[in-house]
Amino acid sequence: MIDDFAKEHLHSDLREIREAMLWKLDGLGEYDIRRPLTSTGTNLLGLVKHLSIWESRYFGEVFDRPFPEPLPRWDGANEHGADMWATEHETRGEIVSRYRRVWEHSDATITALAIDSPGHVPWWPRPNVKLFNILVHMLTETSRHTGHADILREQLDGSTGTKAQYATSQRATTFWEARRAKIERAAKTAVTKRDHAGSNDSTL
Repeated sequence: MIDDFAKEHLHSDLREIREAMLWKLDGLGEYDIRRPLTSTGTNLLGLVKHLSIWESRYFGEVFDRPFPEPLPRWDGANEHGADMWATEHETRGEIVSRYRRVWEHSDATITALAIDSPGHVPWWPRPNVKLFNILVHMLTETSRHTGHADILREQLDGSTGTKAQYATSQRATTFWEARRAKIERAAKTAVTKRDHAGSNDSTL
């Protein structure tokens, strides 16, 4: 009984966070979903592409149930990191639609297998796993990248949250400027206090 509960709980959370990831693209133009927003090139559509590829592998080939469509390569010398960004030839519709088809395939695997069903991850140091391990891993990874997406989206238009009904209301720019200034003052004061304490210690 507890196994069924655990599987459904993890699966439910995974379904929810997947939708949150896609919601981060809503309302944005082509350039904003593709452009690099960190020094390492992290971008919104690339995060979706990355998750689609890796979820297809973890709930597919790991359990000998491969995703039935060809996927972009990620493991060749010229493709290193290619799963993290969308080329000009890849459309938003293609990437989002494939991610949803990956969900369907993954959900079928999760439904068909018991939580202790064995799988094999050849790229892990301990390759013999169970469905439980992969559910936890993919929930963790999807949540992690959705957190990245949340920060990227906030940089673009100030929007945060996991779904439309829970989105942070857009307050006036002056509110956020005041909040940021308050946090900045606290950070500087903490450093000043630490440095002052350190100089007093050195005189003892």
